[in-house]
Amino acid sequence: MIVVDVEASGTEAHKHSVVSVGALDFANPTNRFYEECKVWDGAHIMDEALAVNGFTKEQITDAKKQSEGDLIHAFLHWSESVEERTLAGQNVSFDRDFLRLASERAGHTTWPFAYRTIDTHTLCYMHMIERGLQPPVKHRRSALDLDAVLNYCGIPEEPSPHNALTGALSHAEVIARLLYGRKLLPEFEQFEIPWK
Repeated sequence: MIVVDVEASGTEAHKHSVVSVGALDFANPTNRFYEECKVWDGAHIMDEALAVNGFTKEQITDAKKQSEGDLIHAFLHWSESVEERTLAGQNVSFDRDFLRLASERAGHTTWPFAYRTIDTHTLCYMHMIERGLQPPVKHRRSALDLDAVLNYCGIPEEPSPHNALTGALSHAEVIARLLYGRKLLPEFEQFEIPWK
């Protein structure tokens, strides 16, 4: 399983660009990937997205940075070493769609990943129901955002601004705790699992 987090210049994969990708191989968590890139020419940039990921317009348009295409080539090459390549993460359809469209823009005609994914939101929702707990609701829909999922699993909120590798590590730790009832990464060893 590849636990992945994408930071982007906005929320719509067809008009915004990847700006960084963080990932790790769940079966071999020391096998990690992190790279940044400049936005593709013509990509839209949302100030709100930059406020979340901490990049500046200057950083994501820096001509010295690799292109989105080069980043996606590097990510796909890295992923070749992972035996089981199901994508996983928090709201992972966002990450999958950004990676897929970046791959198309880079000229890849064969998408190597399945559309089936493992989403930490769903895992946490199910885990809460299984324990007889009511998942939080806000605006008449689930309020299990990443920070709520992390807190449920005994992990502090993700630092701000968001970093793609920090996100991927957080998602992997949550998956280990929710699916297997165990800790995974040394970065989170000091945080106990609340339901143990």
